[in-house]
Amino acid sequence: MAAKNKVIITCAVTGAIHTPSMSPHLPITPQQIADAALGAAEAGAAVVHLHARNPQDGRPDQTPEAFLPFVKVIKQASNVVINLTTGGAPTMLVEERVRPAATLKPEVASLNMGTMNFGLYPMIPRYKGKFKYDWEEPYLEGSKKGMFKNTFADIEYILTTCSENNTRFEIECYDIGHLYTLRHFLDRGLIKAPLFIQSVFGILGGIGAHPEDVMQMKRTADRLFGDQYHWSVLGAGANQMRVAAMAASMGGNVRVGLEDSLWIGPGKLAESNAQQVTRVCQIIEGLGLEIASPDEAREILSLKGGDKVNF
Repeated sequence: MAAKNKVIITCAVTGAIHTPSMSPHLPITPQQIADAALGAAEAGAAVVHLHARNPQDGRPDQTPEAFLPFVKVIKQASNVVINLTTGGAPTMLVEERVRPAATLKPEVASLNMGTMNFGLYPMIPRYKGKFKYDWEEPYLEGSKKGMFKNTFADIEYILTTCSENNTRFEIECYDIGHLYTLRHFLDRGLIKAPLFIQSVFGILGGIGAHPEDVMQMKRTADRLFGDQYHWSVLGAGANQMRVAAMAASMGGNVRVGLEDSLWIGPGKLAESNAQQVTRVCQIIEGLGLEIASPDEAREILSLKGGDKVNF
């Protein structure tokens, strides 16, 4: 289910995967996050996917108070669709992770569709410098024996907690089984179409980023959901632009941003989120497709509108 020739670009501007030492361009403070989101919107992103961080040391912060300073600035300065994470970080409890979406009632919130191994620890040897903050290396190393927990009960809790907000979800599916879990919640009536499915490729613990993996996710989603969904993709790390190009050519939407990859090319750090958005716009337009505006994204995804949020 997709509008012909209109591609929705989501930009995930900071996330909770990369740590501050890995790139001087990773937004940390509220002002940096707001500036990054507005730059991405100006470059062509219809949706910005947002996490908050402690401005002193860059660690993930999932308090609604941490989100308010930048979501207000973004809303006042741009028509872009604001999407708040319920993923937070793998170290957080579900009650903590859902609070920004439950409190601020955004148009869109992310929702990971299952518990999974989420391996960040291979990034430690790739980073050659000294970590700036004492939390960074233990946080990454902890992913070797930890996991991202989102049980059936957790997913139900997030869906029911946000059910009165008319918030729609960016449903993040890291493997084929996550699509079947989504079908389960759709059948139970806890989530409603049209679905916005974000297929995630290349995270250690989830599906890979081979073209066959991309096609398998699309085929399975087509079979399970037919015309009840809109498909988007993100490729982690070096997979970012390759997966985006493949999905756009298959009629899908795309997500880029420094949450998903710190790079703009081999060995070259992206200097901004806007730089990645600009690059993927070039790919999309090179395929003869058009970039969806925020209002076109709202229409495609059946969103409630930016005037109906709580910030």
